[in-house]
Amino acid sequence: MKITVIGSGYVGLVTGTCLAEVGNHVMCLDVDPAKIALLRAGGIPIYEPGLEDMVRRNVAAGRLSFTTDVAESVAFGEVQFIAVGTPPDEDGSADLQYVLAAARNIGRHMQEYKVVVDKSTVPVGTADKVRQAIAETLAERGVDIGYSVVSNPEFLKEGAAIEDFMKPDRIVVGAEDDLAIERMRRLYAPFQRNHERILFMDVRSAELTKYAANAMLATRISFMNELANLAETLGADIELVRQGIGSDPRIGYHFLYPGAGYGGSCFPKDVKALIATGREHGHAMRVLTAVEAANDAQKLRLVDKIVAEYGEDLSGRHFALWGLAFKPNTDDMREAPSREVVRALVSRGATVSAYDPVAADEAARVLDGTAGLTFAQDMMSALQDADALLIVTEWKMFRAPDFEALRAALKAPVIFDGRNMYDPAWVRGLGFVYHAIGR
Repeated sequence: MKITVIGSGYVGLVTGTCLAEVGNHVMCLDVDPAKIALLRAGGIPIYEPGLEDMVRRNVAAGRLSFTTDVAESVAFGEVQFIAVGTPPDEDGSADLQYVLAAARNIGRHMQEYKVVVDKSTVPVGTADKVRQAIAETLAERGVDIGYSVVSNPEFLKEGAAIEDFMKPDRIVVGAEDDLAIERMRRLYAPFQRNHERILFMDVRSAELTKYAANAMLATRISFMNELANLAETLGADIELVRQGIGSDPRIGYHFLYPGAGYGGSCFPKDVKALIATGREHGHAMRVLTAVEAANDAQKLRLVDKIVAEYGEDLSGRHFALWGLAFKPNTDDMREAPSREVVRALVSRGATVSAYDPVAADEAARVLDGTAGLTFAQDMMSALQDADALLIVTEWKMFRAPDFEALRAALKAPVIFDGRNMYDPAWVRGLGFVYHAIGR
């Protein structure tokens, strides 16, 4: 099939590349000439394991191309994926200006039937607005051309996006006419040869499914963080509690790890958007409002522990920080807990030497001008002359450090572990003062 993907960011690039990998011909559109130039030169604008090689392979095979020409992209694909950003507006609702601009561009240039697929995470009712935008644009042209609007939300985990796309556990498709259903079934046939994975439903249910999934996962994280904080006060060990409740098959182990709070491009934005959707329609989303508040507080949990140890005034204190990205295997700094931790520490007079194996450049960009923050070239050099080590992102390389070398590099053997990387008894037995989450 010939497919156009509008937007070459995280979702668009992964979607387009994976669809090309199974033999389709894909054209990715982006309005940023620098991004398209980078992609044409064989680079990628994001970090995602395995993606760069896959992009290069499919470009070389002639199945994947990139353009800034809107008319060319509309003419190319029988299926038009809209995968542009939907950033939160001032009230927390999703900003649909880029989605609707893409829809109007399709209506402005299409000459034949198109299946228009909302791949961006969008509020319930967006497909109706996309359909209307295309209809109005076609009416302005004075033409009558058929089209279908489909909701096909993505369920990609950053750091494992290729695996998630190529071997999906489910493919949610909101479509309400037979022609669109046939095209989507044909499009996804290569990804479900083992068994049927497509869940067809009405468009609004598909739109809500994406928000519901992310909101549920965010809720589990905030719930465990609140339990961890309580466990600390009560003298219980949240890791043992996690094992105890995770063994219940009704609950399971996924997303039950307490830590420094969730971040990234999806959970914070989607929780806000679902709260805003509820407010718009007269429904107070009380649970999600609490989830968001709990997460905001949890991002500063490590700082609270540091203040309890050293006092509010951290002037003259220097801290090593391991991990900047919101999660491992990505360079994504959007809503990353590390941002709040760094800002809170330097605002109290401290200095910070930070290390991340992938996200340092992106962190330097988003934290540009933050006085007192420097970036180390490796994890051990970040420790030099630091009063304590803070762990904010659970990269695998942090799991088994040389504790003797770590203790020798630090001014004092103190660790504030925001991801519960180590066994408390073991680390304390080595002579460290060890502060974890809920342990």
